[in-house]
Amino acid sequence: MAIKTIELLKGGANHEEITEVLAAVAADLGDVIDDLNSLQVKPLKGAMTNEVFEVNWPTKSDVHQRKVLVRLYGEGVEVFFNRVDEIQTFECMSKHGQGPRLLGRFTTGRVEEFIHAKTLSAADLRDPEISALVASKMREFHHLHMPGTKKAQLWQRLRKWLSHAKSLCSQKDIKNFSLDHLDAEINLLVELLSQGHQEIGFCHNDLQYGNIMMDEETRAITLIDYEYASYNPVAYDLANHFCEMVANYHSDQPHVLDYTKYPSLEERQRFVYNYLSSEGKEPSSSEMEQLLNLAEKYTLANHLFWGLWGLISSYVNKIDFDYKEYARQRFEQYWLKKATLLDSPTVTSEDGMIKGSHH
Repeated sequence: MAIKTIELLKGGANHEEITEVLAAVAADLGDVIDDLNSLQVKPLKGAMTNEVFEVNWPTKSDVHQRKVLVRLYGEGVEVFFNRVDEIQTFECMSKHGQGPRLLGRFTTGRVEEFIHAKTLSAADLRDPEISALVASKMREFHHLHMPGTKKAQLWQRLRKWLSHAKSLCSQKDIKNFSLDHLDAEINLLVELLSQGHQEIGFCHNDLQYGNIMMDEETRAITLIDYEYASYNPVAYDLANHFCEMVANYHSDQPHVLDYTKYPSLEERQRFVYNYLSSEGKEPSSSEMEQLLNLAEKYTLANHLFWGLWGLISSYVNKIDFDYKEYARQRFEQYWLKKATLLDSPTVTSEDGMIKGSHH
């Protein structure tokens, strides 16, 4: 429900600064905000790092409402990414014609263009047609030329988060979440997952359904929210997307993950095929097999990544979400899947199709 007041945006932020920035944005768009009470502020659900609001005001013609998105940066999340880098990524994306335009900035957040498209739902990720569109958009994203070192950022980020988690957590949590063993686990993954040539691309690293939008008329896909984006092995971004298919952040229990929903081998093959063939070249079966296998192995790193994220967030983030229970499930999957994913040789049948059990 829309609230005819800006009270909602007061949450510890500089209220006057926000209203000044909104007034400046309105002026840039050719509008005038005469009365702050004419602003309608509506909280948007599903964000777990920042608080996000839709803000409307009447335009000069009064025929339609102007809509913008206001993002208030989460507290204590600086450990996860460098905000300066994130804003640079956001601005660079805009220049590439990707994502929303940046309309204004204030100390504790920013104003973005409101994209008039539908945010995907958990079920949409399973729709073969939508999934194919997401796969080709992901390929396009991976080929963007962005600032930053063009090498994998995953491992240093995991190590940094682990040391931060150890400094924050109680002894009980350190023990329960086996944090003292994770250094060795990260080293093991680095050793096993860094072999052979791997394509590095600019990865979104958080491609859950809430960060994917689709224009309902043109079916054009837009990827949003680049907080966690960085250069990484493209297989890791696929792994992340597959892991996200078990989540529904808009359910009564948004932290609960249902691993029976993990995509089947067939679904993953289709996604990898659409991803690799999106530039018009038919992928070879060995190319597909290699990426598919690598993505499966990278799910282990992904479980550690979001496990640590959840654990740290349980100490620093005030958003109503059971971060610790979310973390527990991700770490549990890591230990459950480690033996099969790191030791299992892949069996290929004569026709080149990959055999193996799916979860």
